[in-house]
Amino acid sequence: MRRDLVWKVVLTVFIIGGGLALLWPPKDKIKLGLDLKGGMHLVIQVQTDDALNVHRDQEAIRLDDKLKEEAITVKSIHAGDVGQIIIDGVDPKDDMLVSNIIKNDFPSWKYLTNPGTVTMDMKPELQTQLREEAVNQAIETIRNRVDEFGVAEPLVQRQGFSSTIIVQLPGVDDPQRVKDLIRVTAVLELKLVEKSGSSREDILASSGGIVPDGMDVIPAKPRGDEKGGPAYYMVRKVAAVNGRDLRNAKRSSDQYNLPAVSFTLTPDGATKFAKVTGENIGKQLAIILDGQVESAPRINARIEDSGIIEGNFTPEAAEDLSLVLRSGSLPASLRFLEERTVGPSLGLDSIQKGLRAFSVALIGVIGFMLVYYKKAGINATIAFLFNTIILLGCMAYFHATLTLPGIAGVILGVGMAVDANVLVFERIREELRMGKTVRSAVAAGFTKAFWTIFDTHMTTVISATFLFQFGSGAVKGYAVTLILGLAASMFTSIFVSRLMFDLVMGTKPKIDKLSI
Repeated sequence: MRRDLVWKVVLTVFIIGGGLALLWPPKDKIKLGLDLKGGMHLVIQVQTDDALNVHRDQEAIRLDDKLKEEAITVKSIHAGDVGQIIIDGVDPKDDMLVSNIIKNDFPSWKYLTNPGTVTMDMKPELQTQLREEAVNQAIETIRNRVDEFGVAEPLVQRQGFSSTIIVQLPGVDDPQRVKDLIRVTAVLELKLVEKSGSSREDILASSGGIVPDGMDVIPAKPRGDEKGGPAYYMVRKVAAVNGRDLRNAKRSSDQYNLPAVSFTLTPDGATKFAKVTGENIGKQLAIILDGQVESAPRINARIEDSGIIEGNFTPEAAEDLSLVLRSGSLPASLRFLEERTVGPSLGLDSIQKGLRAFSVALIGVIGFMLVYYKKAGINATIAFLFNTIILLGCMAYFHATLTLPGIAGVILGVGMAVDANVLVFERIREELRMGKTVRSAVAAGFTKAFWTIFDTHMTTVISATFLFQFGSGAVKGYAVTLILGLAASMFTSIFVSRLMFDLVMGTKPKIDKLSI
């Protein structure tokens, strides 16, 4: 064997062997998509108005602080429509001062002054920014939650430029639990308790039925197996610690060995927590999750960087709560627009039909190549079988998901590989008709066909890249298998096929005829 052929044989064996090693066993290495494995398909809309309202409420508190700093008295500061703050009871002599505060400290707001009232509205650019951030944060939070839940190969992506998110979860066997995990907003706040009671009216009786400034009245989370105990808590509006201060959360046990959730805080959060607990020993600290008090333990000592949430949890509920706390809170509530469940029997039927289509295509192509190109057809058959091995091996290596459209991409890739061999073989035939020797015809055929094959493959790869970039989940699966198949085709139809011709011709000192 010629020395230049040795390294080509070694390289080919290495690549094909590597593909088989990556692929085997196929059942464990090839990840199946939703349409083949079964699972859930969800279409979720982010209620971006919530994000605007949260920002509006935060800015209203900041505005109140600014007015107090300037000794400006107003009747009330309350929310209007989405992204709107209304200041009532402004003294006419303070109009200019209020306007200056809004101009200097709230540049992203426009305002309209009427006698005794100032109306502030978010500027459109701020609204657009907050809505975009809400959708992007929701995507990241949902992805973190389904990843920690253990869903294999989930798809979480935005639908176009809307506030709608597509979620596909293959192999999910508990759809309702996953929906609950996704839906939970998981806003955690720790606030000092000023008063508690059995009803909202009891708590507000001493203040004339009005919630005092700087306070909130929060309901306790209903407990079906508990009687008595406070049903409402009056807490300070400003949280001592919130979810952004969390470093980690995990399931644990309380002093009675019941399921609970323990948490640790970031350095900044620990500093704030230590200050608040150190200054308020003997008071209650309400642990509030999504607007309901989970528990309100007494502060017995200064606490720095950790705490525990007790709430009569089941082990599963404690695990789910720790998961959503670790993954972060949603910036807005979610609305489920569509839900589809694909059963495993439907997926199995799709696999069988896809494999049947692939087998029929493979047999038809092999039969045509053997009949039309005779012994040279064996060369082409081996080349595109190697092509399939490399393609599936690459999919296993990159953890790509095989979908039903992906199977179509595999079949098209096989067709492109065969087409490349057809171009080469027809070139060889033309060279032989011109009277060239077999060796010269084979060399010229591969050389002249190379750029044609390269051009056709590159244009298809460019198209597939755009499909992957802008397509939905099913289209992405088709694009991935097509791109990998085309890359493998370039190697097998040019390098491997030429190597097989060289090996056959290298065993014979003189060749007068080629079966093609």
